[in-house]
Amino acid sequence: MGFDLSDRKKKILEAVIKNYVESGEPVGSKLIAQNGQINASSATIRNEMAELTEMGFLIQPHTSAGRIPSEQGYRFYVDSLMESYNTTTEEIGNLNELLKTRTEQLDRIIEDAGKLASALTNYPAIAVKSNKRRQVVKRFSVMQNDAASFLLIMLIARDTVRTKNIATRVYLDEAALLKLQNVLNANLANLDLDSLTFSQMMNMEKELGEYGFLASPVIKSIYEALSEDTESDVRIEGVDRLLSYPEFADVGKLKSLLGLFEQKEELVNLVEESDKNAVNVLIGSENTVETMNGSTLIFKTIRVDGVDIGTIGVIGPCRMDYEKVIATIDSLTQSVSQMMRSARSLPPEEHPPELSPGNSSEKRSLEREGREDRDNE
Repeated sequence: MGFDLSDRKKKILEAVIKNYVESGEPVGSKLIAQNGQINASSATIRNEMAELTEMGFLIQPHTSAGRIPSEQGYRFYVDSLMESYNTTTEEIGNLNELLKTRTEQLDRIIEDAGKLASALTNYPAIAVKSNKRRQVVKRFSVMQNDAASFLLIMLIARDTVRTKNIATRVYLDEAALLKLQNVLNANLANLDLDSLTFSQMMNMEKELGEYGFLASPVIKSIYEALSEDTESDVRIEGVDRLLSYPEFADVGKLKSLLGLFEQKEELVNLVEESDKNAVNVLIGSENTVETMNGSTLIFKTIRVDGVDIGTIGVIGPCRMDYEKVIATIDSLTQSVSQMMRSARSLPPEEHPPELSPGNSSEKRSLEREGREDRDNE
């Protein structure tokens, strides 16, 4: 529905929204006239507000009360009236602190950004780690199981150790296992397997020589190991902040929204269907999730070199400080993207020293290294 609002109607609508966001109380024509931003009498403003109500931009909760914005009013404000928010020095400082996070903690950065979003906006925040982001292996080791199989041991970057049992057609002696291990570390350590090319696989087969037939089953096993537990991880931060907003004083409404936080699949689906290159603002009934009617969800996907890493957003009442929240989410996602992109451009780790295969103490060493990574977070 297209409306060509006059400049005065736009200013009045903006004034109603800003006053209502700040006070939570219906806004009357007298209050707008008193603030001096609109050069018109209280009676003229009242008539304009009545027309805005008829057009669907404002709502009058009670006959004698002032007006409050409708979902349509909020949408018009976000799309056409909202000004750029000037980030404060304190907020910039918090964002800069986020950028100082150690690169080995990249897997936690989205969760940390969610906590920061909640603290900066005073709304509950969502932090979604994308299930499309594949992990990498920091270090490979192999050890003999029996005459017909060997154990592939993978130290996942800053996470844990995973293993795969691989059957072979022939017995692999210690020299063969060592060769396989060194080829894997030289070609696949710290590599995103999504970028692995057919040419690289052929080169690995050539390097393995007579054991080139192992390349295909080993790579398949690595893919399987890195694809385990890849469901999107959703974290909700600052749920208790909802209690400070009168819109959620209704126990039934609050309980319904809290139930959504437990059924996180709906949030993931909503995020996956969004515009990945913009800050998404879903107001009230614009949300496809019914329990979010009457609430606003603002979020943006974090992308690094075209890959979706995760999503950061906030949930709150429709009476939201849209300028601040949108600017905060936009700044946060840009900061995280910049940090991850910078980390990717760092020089690669030195090639790991050659390991001694076939030794159970090697697996314990890898497991201990994995635990130390987690303890140092």
